[in-house]
Amino acid sequence: MSQRPQSTQIRLAARPQGEPKDSDFETTTQEVPELAEGEVLLRTVYLSLDPYMRGRMSAAKSYADPVEIGDVMVGGTVCEVVGSRSERRAVGDVVLAYTGWQTHAVVPARQTQRIDPDLAPISTALGVLGMPGFTAYAGLLEIGRPQPGETLVVAAAAGPVGSAVGQIARLKGLRTVGIAGGPEKVRALSETYGFDVALDHRDPAFREQLEAATPDGVDVYFENVGGPVAAAVWRRLNTYARVPVCGLVADYNATAAPEGPDRLPAFMGSILSRSLTVRGFIQSEFVESHTADFRRDMGAWVRDGDVRYVEDVVDGLDAAVAAFRGMLRGANFGKLLVRVGEDPVRG
Repeated sequence: MSQRPQSTQIRLAARPQGEPKDSDFETTTQEVPELAEGEVLLRTVYLSLDPYMRGRMSAAKSYADPVEIGDVMVGGTVCEVVGSRSERRAVGDVVLAYTGWQTHAVVPARQTQRIDPDLAPISTALGVLGMPGFTAYAGLLEIGRPQPGETLVVAAAAGPVGSAVGQIARLKGLRTVGIAGGPEKVRALSETYGFDVALDHRDPAFREQLEAATPDGVDVYFENVGGPVAAAVWRRLNTYARVPVCGLVADYNATAAPEGPDRLPAFMGSILSRSLTVRGFIQSEFVESHTADFRRDMGAWVRDGDVRYVEDVVDGLDAAVAAFRGMLRGANFGKLLVRVGEDPVRG
């Protein structure tokens, strides 16, 4: 390779206070390093934008170390191998990696996973056949323990995790109630994803509609959102209901505790009196135990049309910050991806 390519990168410039601002990031360009033995040079095709990234921008203690000021923002990527000094990967291979918000990266080949472009569009490795789909699958089946005839409620139901949760629950014989924001998303819950009931949390009559939609209560509530939606669903939980806690996106930009009385005693009291199971989880804890089953089941469901998905693709790395900010406000529709470079399969 006569001239090494330049990598354009988006780095964290400051820790956001509230909603991330443009000034919290900086864009830099630098020459990629030479390949060492066992390494590959990757060209980013798709970058995944996910809510967890907001937590990584904070220095608060969490399940993963924060991104340091000046570092490239983290994120899952689908890449094309454009240089290789490893027997594991050949130039032209398409791989899943974790190279973050940049156009090119040099990484050990062992840190990549080859994607078969003949099985599904390569972008799905970041969505329904990737981390979001796996989150839905493992969280619902391991913690939600769905049983035929039960009622499941999931918020952010038009998103990549929520839509997969609802469709898997339907396949398991549950009655499914999806909650989303806005008429377009609510319509998709019924028409695209097959929810039995679709509700708009922005409707002034949402609480009454939720009560009417769950006459027998709620057995499984897959928690993606928190906030007022969670408060409304909580009132409907049955004895022995299960609550997998995947995310709390309604609170990710909060800068202070909510106003009002301390709600913890009532929360704990309801767990006790209704024998509720409330379990937070990070999808990585189930990788060893559930990956093989996930690949088999979700691969077949997607191939057969039993699980459908929607992708919201924005073009260019320079669109990532605005797209990420919009995602935290619920502006995206489906799995949010940045198309950083040309798709070698689709063009």
